[in-house]
Amino acid sequence: MQLDAIQSALRGLKMDAWLFYDHHYRDPIAYRILGLPESALVTRRWYYLIPAEGEPRKLVHRIEAGRLDSLPGSKGEYSSWQELERGLAAMVAPYNTIAMQYSPRNAIMYVSLVDAGTVEVLRGWGKTVVSSADLVSCFEAVLSDEQIASHYEAQALLDEILTEGFREIGRRLRPGYGGAVRTTEHDMVKWLQDAMRRANLVWEHGPNVSVNENSADSHYEPTAENAKEVHDGDFVLIDIWARKNRPGTCYYDITWTGVVGREPTEQEHKVFETVKSARDAAVKVVSEAFANHQPIAGWQADDAARAVINQAGFGEFFTHRTGHNIGNVLHGYGAHLDNLETHDERLILPKTCFSVEPGIYLDTFGIRSELNMIATPGHAAATGRVQDELVRC
Repeated sequence: MQLDAIQSALRGLKMDAWLFYDHHYRDPIAYRILGLPESALVTRRWYYLIPAEGEPRKLVHRIEAGRLDSLPGSKGEYSSWQELERGLAAMVAPYNTIAMQYSPRNAIMYVSLVDAGTVEVLRGWGKTVVSSADLVSCFEAVLSDEQIASHYEAQALLDEILTEGFREIGRRLRPGYGGAVRTTEHDMVKWLQDAMRRANLVWEHGPNVSVNENSADSHYEPTAENAKEVHDGDFVLIDIWARKNRPGTCYYDITWTGVVGREPTEQEHKVFETVKSARDAAVKVVSEAFANHQPIAGWQADDAARAVINQAGFGEFFTHRTGHNIGNVLHGYGAHLDNLETHDERLILPKTCFSVEPGIYLDTFGIRSELNMIATPGHAAATGRVQDELVRC
């Protein structure tokens, strides 16, 4: 646990304390930030309060009195619910503004983990409960220098694998391949997986190769049973993500689109140019904010991309957020670029990574253009190759 860093962050955000609370592992964030083992038996409520200044305090049940012994601070114990409430009241008494894993109106559900009853108790004592969302981002989403370097390792490998994947589609369907080879979306998924294994990359599931109307399903997963065959004339989308096969490494996650054996249609070109412009608008607003040392929240970047697509008349076909945080897990714990599914007020922090991936999904095809950005103090930029035109396979 980074006690000094947590207390410094509390002071910076003008919060008096951060109260962690768990029962039966309802709050995995607490275990990760506090460095607690997730294998111990936890059948009773525990509380851990970190003040902006001073010594932390613990409150544990007597039959599980050792659950927080690995953490610094004084310890109180309880058995009855009345004793628990007296102990908790004494613990929080000196503090007014208390952060918890809470989000007003469940706006950011990723951190909305504390139950309403506990919030009611604290408010009944006159406490102001505020969201820990930005605190969580500081300790869950900020990357080390080694993690940032690992992202670029994955980027260099995955960019090349993606390029070769599109070439492989063309080779399989051209006579020069030795005759056209029957190839399905799932066949190409397996080809990409084999290439990633050879590069010593790991990933969660996927990747995704989808043609024609399947590319309009943003979470389509081709299987051996449902996959479509790939033909000349098809529209194709590849979404691929991976990280280096070492503990703690950071993901790289990209989506490109193209056409097989032909030039894009006028409609495909128009949709691609709209999506590209939306992507670039989000990149620009984030880059300018960091260059000018101005704070920017996830919802603001989403608005920048969505405005372009709305202006072009495709707003109803952009059905997901603009981007997500990226870390050691693909969908990380920091700010998402989102003002559609959620109103994400979390700040985009320095030394965080995130995707920018607007999309338009029509009946016969869908286009998403995904790149990754890393923000550092005074600078934010894309980390890999950026698609500027539809691929020709």
